[in-house]
Amino acid sequence: MNTENDWITTPVTADMMRGHIDLEATARGLLPHRLSARARQQIPDSQLAIAEAQPSGVRLVFRTRATTIELDTLPTKRVYRGFPAPPDGVYDLLVNGRLTAQATVPGGNVHTITDMVAQTFELSEGPAGTARFAGLPAGDKSVEIWLPHNEITELIALRTDAPVERATDGGRRVWLHHGSSISHGSNAAHPTATWPALAAAQGGVELINLGFGGGALLDPFTARTMRDTPADLVSLKIGINVVNADAMRLRAFTPAVHGFLDTIREGHPATPLLVVSPILCPVQEDTPGPLAPDLDGGTLRFKATGDPAERAAGRLTLNVIRDELARIVEQRAADDPNLHYLDGRDLYGEADYAEFPLPDEIHPDPAGHRRIAENFARLAFGDDGPFTTQTR
Repeated sequence: MNTENDWITTPVTADMMRGHIDLEATARGLLPHRLSARARQQIPDSQLAIAEAQPSGVRLVFRTRATTIELDTLPTKRVYRGFPAPPDGVYDLLVNGRLTAQATVPGGNVHTITDMVAQTFELSEGPAGTARFAGLPAGDKSVEIWLPHNEITELIALRTDAPVERATDGGRRVWLHHGSSISHGSNAAHPTATWPALAAAQGGVELINLGFGGGALLDPFTARTMRDTPADLVSLKIGINVVNADAMRLRAFTPAVHGFLDTIREGHPATPLLVVSPILCPVQEDTPGPLAPDLDGGTLRFKATGDPAERAAGRLTLNVIRDELARIVEQRAADDPNLHYLDGRDLYGEADYAEFPLPDEIHPDPAGHRRIAENFARLAFGDDGPFTTQTR
């Protein structure tokens, strides 16, 4: 931390934040959440509790003439026992919408996952640290600090060498998106490089990202959170977690999808709503879950363990889910012209898999995130897409 005496400390307040659902007051400062307090009381497992508190898409936004900015935070990192610790999470600083600087905060708390199947963990506490950005362009500017998409981040203090002013939202449309770990940002290089963040930048919209690693399971509390969150555009990417958790059969899946959509429509009756099926994932195209870690060779990969023959008894695969989602949307769209369907293989299909294979058989690499974002921006925000600004 700089020891000069000309620092200006600005309290981090809700009107400075974007992309969050709730802010929890802590002993040190503020903890952003991506589910409401009521929804968090209903979370049944530690995996989702950790994922919703990882601030994918959450950022501080303000105007300033500062050339040096410091943000004190307490990160909570997640590691898997028996595997090397991942790199420290990245803080992206954008000036007038352009990525200008990056920083990390070492130390902090550590969630050690002791059993990947049972999702049990141990927590060890560590010190807070500082993300520092120096040498920024002089003059008045819009600044965004995107928090690490894969680290729980408690905000403690913001310091600058010039005053901070509240930024306006610019009148941009708000895009509310829900999905699984790929939407959350698994394997993305930094927070503005997750596919939803990249697509939002290309579409010129404000992102609220409710992508939860392992947590896109049609939970009613997530639907209620989406219902109650103001938005101009809504998308729902579902299927992969339902399959790899072996969470339900076709008999339960169909009414669960209807119920999720019904709940969203209570708060967004005419908002463009895009249902997106899973991207290509060869290990689960026609093989049911549950998914299991495959540790052979010392590299974490995943494999499906179900029996394809049980599809006839209602076991779910990605192809079964795609067919059912397409049928559901076609049925409902007869009375809901603002409801749309997108096959996830149009975002990432066989040709994309050949060019950018899934390193762990489930999640894309950074180049895969860029490809998904490009395709989504073209298909959703383009002239013929459901999120277009063009007059129909």
